[in-house]
Amino acid sequence: MLADDAVPFRPLDDAPPEPTAPAGAAPDDLDDLDDDDVVVLSWYQRPITILTLVLGVALIGGMIGWLIADATHDERGSDVDVGFLQDMRLHHEQAVSMAFTYLGLEDTNPGLQTVARTIVVGQEIEIGRMIQMLRDMGAPEALESDEAMAWMGHAMPAMQMPGMATDAQLDELAASSGEAADQLFVELMTAHHLGGIEMAEYAAEHASLDKVRSFAESIVVGQRGEIHEMEQLLG
Repeated sequence: MLADDAVPFRPLDDAPPEPTAPAGAAPDDLDDLDDDDVVVLSWYQRPITILTLVLGVALIGGMIGWLIADATHDERGSDVDVGFLQDMRLHHEQAVSMAFTYLGLEDTNPGLQTVARTIVVGQEIEIGRMIQMLRDMGAPEALESDEAMAWMGHAMPAMQMPGMATDAQLDELAASSGEAADQLFVELMTAHHLGGIEMAEYAAEHASLDKVRSFAESIVVGQRGEIHEMEQLLG
């Protein structure tokens, strides 16, 4: 008689008992018992595969949406948009040069000097905005020929645009001083601003892009205000 904790004796030549399938299992299910019941998912059922597919679909959808939006949002602009910005850039550059010349003269009106500084700073900023808008349109940042104003139906040499001072007038301003310099600066800059306003008013009405029309309108308002201020200071 064996003790309670005794191990039953089994002859060495006895084979270990075969695993038995649960009741109702098919004979082929016996093979699965040796794999410790590990379930192997198909490639398309794995979480990392599903996540990759979801991210890929989202990325493709986003790219398609961006391409559709970019195609429908035309930033190229019309001849008026491009021509106005290119011509007005050159127009502004002369105004900045004229204001710098006046600031270097002696015995000039302090109030007009302030206006001249405002013109330098303000129009330099506007030149930067015009360059950026032209870049956005994929257009040249400046005139590529000597012809301007074709976008208004009045093609002419660039230096003959409305309000542009001649070389002789600029030389006269550079050689002046005191009240004569004040008078000549106001005269030249007023004519220059009036020419710019004429161009900007046309662009505000005929440009195709909202941002160009808004920009043109701001030029009209700003330059009219500066004309009034110069007249008051000179008077």
